[in-house]
Amino acid sequence: MNLYLDNIIDLYKHPLNQGFLKNPSASHRAFSPLCGDDITVDLFIESNRVQDIRHRGNGCAISQASISLLTEEAKGKSLDELLQIPPEYIVEMLGVELGPVRLKCALLSLEALHKAIQSYYNNHIHGH
Repeated sequence: MNLYLDNIIDLYKHPLNQGFLKNPSASHRAFSPLCGDDITVDLFIESNRVQDIRHRGNGCAISQASISLLTEEAKGKSLDELLQIPPEYIVEMLGVELGPVRLKCALLSLEALHKAIQSYYNNHIHGH
């Protein structure tokens, strides 16, 4: 078994930062009809930084490991830094070869995070 694969299975069984935030600054649900993966991200944002982040939903081990790792990565980072995370970074973080279908599973977390940040900007920056 490859070390990265073990890590992915472990994150699937024991996800990091799973749950809800009571009063999130922004939330987004990303759903893939292709495979049924479903991820909702809640962000608590202060001074343009992610102070806290939670996720919930279900899906394959790849999508769940991806959102676990991404939520850890996001804590304390600025919104602009997070918007600049490229898809390749997620693949690198997971450390496993991914075919096109699994790549979509891995990138659903990034889509959820980016869209939550964009909705925050739309509601808070442009809304005033």
